[in-house]
Order: sequence, then structure tokens, then C-alpha cells
Amino acid sequence: MRDQLSGETTSHINTTDLSDFEPVLHELADCSANVIMPFFRSKLDVEEKHEKGIYDPVTEADRGAEQVMRALITKRFEDHGIIGEEFPNKDPDADLCWVFDPIDGTRAFIIGAPTWGTLIGLSHKGQPRLGMMNQPFTRERFWGGDNGAFYRCGDQEPRRLATSCADELSQAVLSSTAPEHFSNRGGWEKFQSLSNQTRMTRYGYDCYAYCLLSMGLVDIVAEAGLATYDIAPLIPIIKAAGGIVTTWDNGDPAQGGEILASANQALHDKALAALAKS
Repeated sequence: MRDQLSGETTSHINTTDLSDFEPVLHELADCSANVIMPFFRSKLDVEEKHEKGIYDPVTEADRGAEQVMRALITKRFEDHGIIGEEFPNKDPDADLCWVFDPIDGTRAFIIGAPTWGTLIGLSHKGQPRLGMMNQPFTRERFWGGDNGAFYRCGDQEPRRLATSCADELSQAVLSSTAPEHFSNRGGWEKFQSLSNQTRMTRYGYDCYAYCLLSMGLVDIVAEAGLATYDIAPLIPIIKAAGGIVTTWDNGDPAQGGEILASANQALHDKALAALAKS
């Protein structure tokens, strides 16, 4: 593994424990933040990608941050794949593949709201194993893997994350980014079936909601229309904190789609049942 981290390619990779790659997550977070922060709460050009059927903006900050992360991985780990939002995939079927969303929550970013984040993940044979959400404006960093889930704010010591013990929908706080994301295949009716049974529903947090779930502050997150890069880096954080994440039909969430994350298995089962009732 030391050879991998120094940039020399080797086939002898310990795939049972990828924790040696955690310093790379932090390095990628630092270099992407250096690109992004000069653009935040500034006048910047915003383009419309016209890909998802709803307003889907992209900025120079998105592209610049992904470029610098791609450059670091390509230079240091030439046999690793890369999946990102803004540029074509590179060897996405490689055993070890990095997954980047440089600014998850670009809509929040362009209006100056601090509920966006940089998502950085490492998958092995298609399964997310390490993940990070970095919010450089608030100086918050969430990461997770085989060794647990952690949170750090500024120069504080990292602390372990744990999801809540809420096991009834009537106790649960539900979060989702926006109602318009549920327009296909009766998604809004399904979401309403779940929302109507929870204690409270809050909108507008993008990737931040999954991190709040990992902190034990939100109990359920339900989303639709996600891509791999929207969710794969968050899966290791949620799982390592004690949470559960699947698709709405209880399938593998790694490829995106309709995603449900819950604080624990008991709550997740009830949320799945509520989504299916509609």
C-alpha cells in the first residue's frame, strides 16, 4: 500500500482495508477547496446543462475543482478509475475507482447558501468503501470507511459519528432536497406517503442531509434521480455511523436512482413500507 500512496503502481493492493487511502481523501478535499472558495459568494458565470429536466447549473468552480482532483489521482494512481460529474469517466470498471462530485448542491452554491459540499469517494469493484463530504466554507469535514465515521470542524479533534436511535416514523425527521425531484413514476405520492407519517420534513440540504443523518440529527433522507457521484461517496459515511442506505425497492444504492437512507434497520424497514404503500 505504501507503494500505491507514493505513486508507484502495484498489483498487491490490500482490498480488505482501504484505510491507508484516507490521507488521499483529505488531500483531495484540500486541493478542491482551494479552487472552489474564491468563487463562493462572488459574481460568477452560471451555465445550464439541460440534462435532468430541471434547472441543472454548472460553474467554473465545479469544473476547476474536479480537474484538480482528477489530475492528482491520474498522476499518483495511474491504474485507478475515475467517475465524475463534469467530465467523461476514466476506466470506471477498474478495481479501484474514485468518484467525484466537486460541488454537490450547485444551486445552493450559486445563491450563497452553505449547504453544498465536495463529495469524494473510493470504490472497490463497484462497492463504495471510503467517502468524504467536505464543506470548506464552514470548515466541516465528514468521512467514513472500515474504521468508522468521523466529523471535524476547523482545527478540532475528529469525533466519531453515530446515527440516532429513532425507530418509529412518528419520531423521525425526514429530509429531501426538493419536491420537484419526485416527478417521475409517482415519486411524489410515494414520498408523501412517507412524509405524512414522520414528525417533520425539511427540504433543501443536498449532501448535507446525509451528513446530518450520520450525526444523529436527521433520521431519514429520501431522494430521487441521483447519479452514482451523488451518493456513492456518502454511503461509507452513513454505514460506518450505523445507518442503512438502499434504493426505494431495497436494492443496491451505489448506482444512484431513488435513494433511501435511515438511521437504523428498524426505521429503514418502516420507511420502505411507507414508500411502497402508495
